[in-house]
Amino acid sequence: MNNIKYFAISAAIALTSFASFAAEPVNQQQSQRLTEIGVISVGHASTLSSLETKLAAEADAQGASSYRIIATTGNNLMHGTAVIYK
Repeated sequence: MNNIKYFAISAAIALTSFASFAAEPVNQQQSQRLTEIGVISVGHASTLSSLETKLAAEADAQGASSYRIIATTGNNLMHGTAVIYK
């Protein structure tokens, strides 16, 4: 029982800290006020939600503050591309 409690607390802390530093999605209009710093691609996502999570994590890893998804493809495994911004 204690293991479950500690795991839940650890997960909550990890998710809270990730969310506070993660790159945020922007739309095309918002992106025009930002500086483009590159393009990223990720793959092997089973849902759109997991694809967006992977793109956000990659944007964050590249030092971006924001990203805009420009393409998604795939049936069972999805691939996505996004422009990243500072």
